[in-house]
Amino acid sequence: MDDAGNGVVRRAVAGFLAGAVSVLVFHQGVWAGFHAIGIMPPPFPTAPVPPYGVPRVYDLCFWGGVYGLIFGLLLPVLPSRGIWLQGIVLGLVAELGALFLVPEIKGLPMAFGGSLPIILISTAINGAWGLGVGLFIPLVVPGGATRRLRSA
Repeated sequence: MDDAGNGVVRRAVAGFLAGAVSVLVFHQGVWAGFHAIGIMPPPFPTAPVPPYGVPRVYDLCFWGGVYGLIFGLLLPVLPSRGIWLQGIVLGLVAELGALFLVPEIKGLPMAFGGSLPIILISTAINGAWGLGVGLFIPLVVPGGATRRLRSA
């Protein structure tokens, strides 16, 4: 594989890893904070998710990784400054998916049935996850340089 192909793979892998790790640290960390004040169930949920019955936290890590992979692939076209802010935007894009796409696929009410408290909690959790992606992605590439990711 040529250098350009290696760069694409590097960005994809870095994005996936950053997205998955950010679920465990940022997404579930904020979830734990909400649990501590009594408004969320315990973090790291293990209830099985259809169709394969994997624990929910694994499912969240997988989909966080998928969104992170896309983010990694888009790095060359994103502005070169403020990757953490771009990560927050990624989290808000993921939130839009949680509000409108996922419910459509699963036959559930969109936007959590219009419950503003649930929408706000979900937005905070997904925004924190996106911030984590923006902070982690430069760290999972040898040398830790976002510039190397962008130019690859």
